[in-house]
Amino acid sequence: MSISMSHTEERATLTWRKIPAPPKYDVVRPRYRHAAATTHSRFASVSVTQSKLHQDFMPTPSQLLKHPLAAFSVVPRDAALFSAGAIAGAAAKTVTAPLDRIKLLMQTHGVRVGQDSAKKAMSFVEAIAVIGKEEGIQGYWKGNLPQVIRVVPYSAVQLFAYEIYKKIFRGENGELSVVGRLAAGAFAGMTSTFITYPLDVLRLRLAVEPGYRTMSEVALGMLREEGFASFYRGLGPSLIAIAPYIAVNFCVFDLLKKSLPEKYQKRTETSILTAVLSASLATLTCYPLDTVRRQMQLKGTPYNTVFDALSGIVARDGVAGLYRGFVPNALKSLPNSSIKLTTYDIVKRLIAASEKEFQLITEENRIKHKNTNKQ
Repeated sequence: MSISMSHTEERATLTWRKIPAPPKYDVVRPRYRHAAATTHSRFASVSVTQSKLHQDFMPTPSQLLKHPLAAFSVVPRDAALFSAGAIAGAAAKTVTAPLDRIKLLMQTHGVRVGQDSAKKAMSFVEAIAVIGKEEGIQGYWKGNLPQVIRVVPYSAVQLFAYEIYKKIFRGENGELSVVGRLAAGAFAGMTSTFITYPLDVLRLRLAVEPGYRTMSEVALGMLREEGFASFYRGLGPSLIAIAPYIAVNFCVFDLLKKSLPEKYQKRTETSILTAVLSASLATLTCYPLDTVRRQMQLKGTPYNTVFDALSGIVARDGVAGLYRGFVPNALKSLPNSSIKLTTYDIVKRLIAASEKEFQLITEENRIKHKNTNKQ
């Protein structure tokens, strides 16, 4: 049985319960499920509205000035993690854009020049020289804008989805197995790829096909000449390529850090080193599928399936053809992945520290509130 009564100042609900526990107050924190603070007794409890308690326990401006780290807790945890992934991804892509452009030219050279061309491959140095001679310095960043536009949601969704999938794949005991980590990484990679794939195709076309100057020109030309389906050409091999890459990259990163002594786990240099090692292993094992994906994305590609592309590339260029552009890609992906994972790891630690600061302040305010009511 419960009795509710309203007042102009506040609202309270009386509920008869048998709760033997001693008085306990729940601390109001911005990133966790809020619950109204409840005074427990043997016969009844009085629940005051959450908004009233929130106002009583929230840090004051002067407290936030004394503890500036706690101010970050005002931003919801999910939003903070999402933004961290976006910023880290955008910065990493911009720094490594020249290497990415060189890699794309090397990967797609065979399809662009035709099957009858005597020169089957373009070297790393040749790609650098061609871009510099034909387009100047700005040519090394051609196609970077759509890449940054793509990578902001891509990186944010990928890292955020990885956290969500890790929760989904945890076992009954709350532990996450190696298989669970691999599955979480694979699904996170496929989710982010599917959402942002059209922007990746636009970036590729802008980077390697002559005549285009803007993203809108590329998009309108594709719609007019090839239809909407062209924006998702090569999606299959892209999903096949990204799933094992992200699975191996994220899983190895997590397991390497977890295997280290606790005093080393929170060091920035540890994050950088483990990110480089995990990215190296993932790149080496998954790069051939990336080459297949790129060649299937091009206009006029002779390949319709992943198997067609694999056999065609090997027949034309040998097994080495599957690794065209591997050196610039490795030089790009290693710092790229290191910057992204390290930044994300640092921000996660800052978020945890800010939550702890915020909790200490709210607990201090709760005690003050309790003492004031006693007087």
